[in-house]
Amino acid sequence: MTPEELARLKGAMTPSYPFAGVPTFLRVPIQSDVSRLDADVAVLGIPTDEGSPFLPGSRFGPRGIREHSLRFGSRGYYDGRDDRQYLDFELENGLVADLGDVDVLPTNAEGTWDNITEAMRGVLSSGALPVVLGGDHAISAPVVRAWDRPVHVVHFDAHIDYSPFRHGFMYTNTHPMRHIRAMPHVASITQLGIRSLRNGMTDVHDSLGDGNRVIAMEEYRDVMGRGLVEQLPRDIPVYVSIDIDVLDMALVPGCVSAEPDGLTYNELRETLIALSEHTEVVGFDLVEVNPLLDIGTGITSYLAAHTIMEFLGHICAQPRWIERRQERAESRRRRATGEA
Repeated sequence: MTPEELARLKGAMTPSYPFAGVPTFLRVPIQSDVSRLDADVAVLGIPTDEGSPFLPGSRFGPRGIREHSLRFGSRGYYDGRDDRQYLDFELENGLVADLGDVDVLPTNAEGTWDNITEAMRGVLSSGALPVVLGGDHAISAPVVRAWDRPVHVVHFDAHIDYSPFRHGFMYTNTHPMRHIRAMPHVASITQLGIRSLRNGMTDVHDSLGDGNRVIAMEEYRDVMGRGLVEQLPRDIPVYVSIDIDVLDMALVPGCVSAEPDGLTYNELRETLIALSEHTEVVGFDLVEVNPLLDIGTGITSYLAAHTIMEFLGHICAQPRWIERRQERAESRRRRATGEA
């Protein structure tokens, strides 16, 4: 068999349909050993819902998101709005890797959090951009804990996630922003889309009193996403945490905490694009997808995969990202040869 025939056979054996093959995110290669990570972007699943005190199921979020990401293929995507291809360079050159899932320790939240932070530190030490698939929203705290340099946090959510720590009750999806605010390397927190009638007055006032910017839907719609993003200092390092319930509940049936009067997809999209352009996004997560509650077509998992892919595409299309390609490649080479 000639090399050309072998190449054609290999191509024919590569799964091209979303129902076939191993469901990694966008069908990228698996690199389970973070110490040997050779990529610019690292996808990491955190399949836990230990922090969800109401209904379980978001532990299946990473799997659901990966499965529905296969519907987009593995060569990037074309957006007719600006007549441009996104993520093609990264995907065609093997620069996106799926690390699999963090080892979750059922009923041991502190142990799971330690595993999350350790995995994240490995990703950050490699120089890759972390893309985190939740899981419930509690996971954002041990993720952000991994940074050792100043970072600003932008938090999309219907809920304030600022419950007080009482009687050991501190590792749930109602607590992550209070944990994050206490971290000395977190320079600021901006909370967008906050609107739930289940937000406690004390929690909201505590967040404001701690210096966080809390943007309810009324202010959001007065200023809109780009205007709000441009109030942040330009080029600051930003970690973005996206709770899928920031979107209106009609869009996310597979979310246990969905609320009315949320963002449209276009509002979320435009705000994320503005963040990718105006700030240096150093990582992001998307949480609270619950496939057990979703409708048969899995539209919540699909919408989550869509959001992640589109946001990542715009991050990787920025001049600051493109200009550092050679620098990142040289850094990977040095690590591989032991020079780093």
